[in-house]
Amino acid sequence: MPKDETRSAELYRMVMPKHLCPWGLKTRDLLEREGFEVHDHPLRSKAETEAFQRPHDVTSTPQTFIGGVRIGGYEDVRHHLGKPVRDPGATSYRPVIAIFSVAFLMALALGWLVLGTVLSWQVIEWFIAFGMVLLGLQKLQDVESFQTMFLNYDLLAQRHVRYGYVYPFAEAGAGLLMLAGVLTWLAAPVALVIGSIGAVSVIKAVYVDKRELKCACVGGGSNVPLGFVSLTENLAMIAMGLWMLARQVF
Repeated sequence: MPKDETRSAELYRMVMPKHLCPWGLKTRDLLEREGFEVHDHPLRSKAETEAFQRPHDVTSTPQTFIGGVRIGGYEDVRHHLGKPVRDPGATSYRPVIAIFSVAFLMALALGWLVLGTVLSWQVIEWFIAFGMVLLGLQKLQDVESFQTMFLNYDLLAQRHVRYGYVYPFAEAGAGLLMLAGVLTWLAAPVALVIGSIGAVSVIKAVYVDKRELKCACVGGGSNVPLGFVSLTENLAMIAMGLWMLARQVF
């Protein structure tokens, strides 16, 4: 039976002592999972890579050929195979959903371990506190980037720029104190204040001024749209602050 050239692919990728192209590995894996017979051509030096690139008039690798036709790099192969191609500029709630999901599962796990049940108001408190810590951690990865994005909409940060640097530490710190159940007199007001300022800022930017902005809730450089999710984060901090203050008083 003659060989089906349309199910055969030639892959050229860099495989060097100090650099193994991850996109080449991803391309090979994709092609093999789609049933292609992959003829792998590792480029083991800069000279080999340049010698391949010149006649094909390309500046990057990996490069894939199917049926004698150059398809291109990893994203091009995905497009050729009818697979969805990620748009790096597209907005997505996935980072926030992942963080809140993990925070919720952590709260359930802690509730089961400590209380022997997941049906408790304490689990809800832990969920919000874990969420604050995880969101604060995301911001602390690159405080400068977060602060720059935060300045686009936070009303207090726009008046006092240094507040943008303090916010990640305040959020994570308040969450940790709430988890430990200590210094409630400090943690609750901090959560209440930063949550209130954040909620007002989001409402003004999104619902009053009708601005389309990216949210700094998971750190700078994210593609999470500013809006309902960020407002929910701030309202949760307000609720947590009020609840803990009420427990202290009553």
